[in-house]
Amino acid sequence: MTTPLRIALIQMNIEAGNPEANFAKMEAKLAEAAALEPKPDLLVLPEMWNTGYALTEIQTLADPDGERTKSVISAFCREQGIAVLAGSIAQLRGEVVTNTVHIFDRTGAEIAEYSKIHLFQLMNEHLYLEAGDVPGIFDLNGVPAAVMICYDIRFPELARKLALDGAQILFVPAEWPHPRLHHWRTLLQARAIENQMYVVSCNTVGESGGSSFFGHSMVIDPWGEVLVEAGEEETILVAEVSLPLVDEVRGRIPVFADRRPHLYD
Repeated sequence: MTTPLRIALIQMNIEAGNPEANFAKMEAKLAEAAALEPKPDLLVLPEMWNTGYALTEIQTLADPDGERTKSVISAFCREQGIAVLAGSIAQLRGEVVTNTVHIFDRTGAEIAEYSKIHLFQLMNEHLYLEAGDVPGIFDLNGVPAAVMICYDIRFPELARKLALDGAQILFVPAEWPHPRLHHWRTLLQARAIENQMYVVSCNTVGESGGSSFFGHSMVIDPWGEVLVEAGEEETILVAEVSLPLVDEVRGRIPVFADRRPHLYD
């Protein structure tokens, strides 16, 4: 893709345990982002935006098979002609709940989904959620892309696998809390630099479920330079991503050609 990809990140406050309020806010924010000029190509939501970390109630709050989320987002995409990476939701699958991203193209077709592989024990995710087991690689308007969720970025081997599988842009919906802002910035920039790809991260803000979230959603280029970064308030952050830069960076510093994987196992 030679035309820049215009991306809008919806950094929003999430009300833990109140899906009705969160759906209403999400729909209002999508409409606000769709009205921007020039119109974005893609909108990105944060992690667990439908329920927040109300984990003790998650079985009753989770979206059964993601049907409500998929219906609302798909209709929006069809009407607006905009693709949406729908953050992640608490999704009920049979008797288990997963932390799952759904991704839709501008026609409203679901093109991919991904469930969080690494569960964060510090917030007791492993007690209430089922881990995914399939990496999140997909094609976005001809662009090889990938998605990880929040805690996943602490696992560089997953990001490297996604890059080796062709990803040129990595999306990271998150609910990353205080006091680990330094970790957030450093890990995201490291994933961009070591894999020579764009990293597009969308965090949440405010108080939710007993934790405080600092925002600082950002877009990082393949050199590790922060193109845009939000503060700690609700906002819609917009950036344009030029995909030819990925090939340029990978050509100038041939990290992938210089790998010696037989020594790493």
